[in-house]
Amino acid sequence: MDIGTLIGIILGWALIIASIVMGGGAGFINVPAVLITIGGAISATLIHYPLPKVLGTIAVVRKAFSSKEQDYIDLFKKMSDLAVRARRDGLLALEDDIDHMEDPFMRKGFQMAVDGNTIEVIRSVLEGDVDSMVQRHQVGQGVFKSLGSYAPAFGMIGTLIGLVQMLRNMTDPSAIGSGMAVALITTLYGAMVANLLALPLAGKLEQRSNEEIALKSMVVEGVISIQEGNSPRIVEEKLRSFIPPKLREKTGEGA
Repeated sequence: MDIGTLIGIILGWALIIASIVMGGGAGFINVPAVLITIGGAISATLIHYPLPKVLGTIAVVRKAFSSKEQDYIDLFKKMSDLAVRARRDGLLALEDDIDHMEDPFMRKGFQMAVDGNTIEVIRSVLEGDVDSMVQRHQVGQGVFKSLGSYAPAFGMIGTLIGLVQMLRNMTDPSAIGSGMAVALITTLYGAMVANLLALPLAGKLEQRSNEEIALKSMVVEGVISIQEGNSPRIVEEKLRSFIPPKLREKTGEGA
């Protein structure tokens, strides 16, 4: 689990709430402002994206709280072992290993290689799967980016509504200050939702998507390199190019 994401969300909200409470926080709670800002942002997002895609984004959120750095090393070791076996016993010797592969993407790639498909066919099919995955991930990122852009906009709409209501009571000067404060609450709510939730989550999902693309690209390159009959050392060098530099020493680089 990526503790940084959880800590960042909790710490950011806690600091703002603490500063509000220390300054006397009763005036910062306004239900109509919440309805305008959050309700409006969600409504606009539902117009932007079909309902099933928005609901599907809920399951995608867990990726923002997961850590996959170690997967690079696990995948590297698995592919290296398969490269050694294929070089020693032949590509068909990997057929028994295919049924035990937990990753469907890897299993599909090696099954196509064992079945004798050409490199071009394997690359085309696997990269097509990667492209489809990227499109799905972009929808999840887009939903949060939309929330991040709509929330401040509806916050401003709420502010304008509050200002109109305030100006209607100009005959009572004592109500102007409190009315202005309520009008600005919606802008605050919109900025908080956008910058402490929606946009950070969109950025983290994009980062996780890039990591998953790198992992699947490792599989594609490994499968093709093994089918080509490259030596295990060459296969390992190709795989290392997808691994973050700070993790490469764990693969025995430079040993």
